[in-house]
Amino acid sequence: MSDLDARAEAAGILGEYRDLYGTWHDTPPETKAALLAAMGQDADASPHSRTLPRWHVCTHAEPPSLGVLGPWQITLEDGRGFEGEGRLPALPMGRHRLEAAEEVCWLLSAPPRLPLPERDWGLMVPLACLRPADQGGIGSFADLAVVAEGAAAQGAGFLGINPIHAGFHVADPGGFSPYTPSHRRRLAPLYLPTGSAAAPGPIVDFAVETPARLAELEAQFRAAPPGAAFDAWLRHEGEDLQQFALHQALSEKLGAYWDAWDPAYQDPASPQVAQAARELNERVRFHAWLQYAAEGAVTDAQRRAKAAGMAHGLYLDLAVGTHPHGAETWTDRANFATGASLGAPPDAFAPQGQNWRLAPFNPVVLEATGFEALALTLRQQLRFSGMLRIDHIIGFERAYWVPDEEGLPGAYVKMPREAMFAVARIEAARANAVIIGEDLGVIPDGLHHAMDESGLLGCRLACFEHAGDPPAFKRPEDYDEAVIASFTTHDLPTWKGWRAGREIDTRVEIGLTPPDHANGMRDWRGREIAGFDWLSGQFRGDLPPEAPEAMCHVLAATKARLVAVQVEDVLDSDVQPNLPGTVSEYPNWRQRLPLGPQAIADTPVLANAGRIMEASGRRRKS
Repeated sequence: MSDLDARAEAAGILGEYRDLYGTWHDTPPETKAALLAAMGQDADASPHSRTLPRWHVCTHAEPPSLGVLGPWQITLEDGRGFEGEGRLPALPMGRHRLEAAEEVCWLLSAPPRLPLPERDWGLMVPLACLRPADQGGIGSFADLAVVAEGAAAQGAGFLGINPIHAGFHVADPGGFSPYTPSHRRRLAPLYLPTGSAAAPGPIVDFAVETPARLAELEAQFRAAPPGAAFDAWLRHEGEDLQQFALHQALSEKLGAYWDAWDPAYQDPASPQVAQAARELNERVRFHAWLQYAAEGAVTDAQRRAKAAGMAHGLYLDLAVGTHPHGAETWTDRANFATGASLGAPPDAFAPQGQNWRLAPFNPVVLEATGFEALALTLRQQLRFSGMLRIDHIIGFERAYWVPDEEGLPGAYVKMPREAMFAVARIEAARANAVIIGEDLGVIPDGLHHAMDESGLLGCRLACFEHAGDPPAFKRPEDYDEAVIASFTTHDLPTWKGWRAGREIDTRVEIGLTPPDHANGMRDWRGREIAGFDWLSGQFRGDLPPEAPEAMCHVLAATKARLVAVQVEDVLDSDVQPNLPGTVSEYPNWRQRLPLGPQAIADTPVLANAGRIMEASGRRRKS
């Protein structure tokens, strides 16, 4: 094994991988060198041997099994420290720093398994699109609270939304995709409620609505300057918040993406940035206040959801990565790989592979810092929710990195799975929350088992739970228990759209699917519909097979602990929120719902869904 190969292996860069069709691909030396550089590792250096591992997972309140020779010192997560020699003592739950023989090992003291939630169900809604066409505007956290209260009245235990991370609203209203965030530990203030003039129409116009909403928020800030409570919050949030707010203020002057800034401003520690912080003090304070207001609004939405009877309240979503040139990487460069992006290897959908243009966590730095960035990211989401979905949980096992250098193929980087799961268990246990890992698609061997051992729920989509031709759909009693089940997701057609094959037609219309392939896809869809209708016929009684309630009967009967119903299905809509593989060809994340927040809560289908769920043991929470 060459020095490069040894260094790459030590850093977790896999030397080969098997694709969707079973073909093995070798990782070329050039890719290994590029990914090592992205991690900040010297490709020519040899890995160092260690006595202690870099991390060790143990059960809280029990002595770690890790053997340590000689004296040691432990610094607990809360800052307390003590010394000893020989066997390590039982530790409280948390991430603790062990030092021995001039080495550092992070002790991840976690509960062995999170408890499964009781049988329950909830509603999924697109926050930005909650206002109907005749009203216009961007949906707000106040609108969210109204939907939560209405859904709770029908027995729903949670209300799910897409990520609400801070985006690029300040300088690029077009950068609105919730899955390409600027900073995952900060919130998007464009969801703050205002009385600004709206732009009616079926499509949310972020380019018009976002500046209007921000202008009104600034007017509120100036008319009623925040007082002592805000100043206390600023002191509590500290330097991290100040850096984020400074980034936002700089973005107003220099542009949304820091890689296009003058080099002097690309380094947060530069003298020029320090001078800008003094000159932009009032703008920095405004952007900090936006975060203060957003946190208060989300907290209030969660309070209202719980007060209305929801067991979990808000169900938030954590994006798999962050924009490589947004606020998160500007303020915290070290925790992210520089020179590589997350993506996916070549497959039938994308023969050239996919580059998602998202910066991945650097596993070398995660391990060296005791997984602090991961812990803080999870903790921030769980401050405002009772449930959290982790997008592409495969990223806790391995991540496909694509070098920025043109022409180099990507490779998989092995992530410290057991440690990352332990951190997730710690943060979820502290918040008494449920963690769901999005485990759809091709999943490595062992990941589902590891999720189950940790008490992390998986995802199951009823539209894909079948086999054979004609397809035989999985019976409800054969579903896994530790999962959240739904018919589809925001990336797939609605119940009505699925039955009509609308996404097939759309993909043909915009040139993503050849017309000669579409006929075969439509024939297959017809067989799928027949198979599902046969299954729902065992549960739906006199309901017609196309009724959304027919599908709800099947979901309700599954063994899955949790069930999610899409609001588009409640509203009998065939409008798919997002069409993967498109950017401008399809109005992703912008198509308004036909009814507003209170009207959604009053729909007969939602009430019927609640009765169906309750009859299957998914009890009302009161």
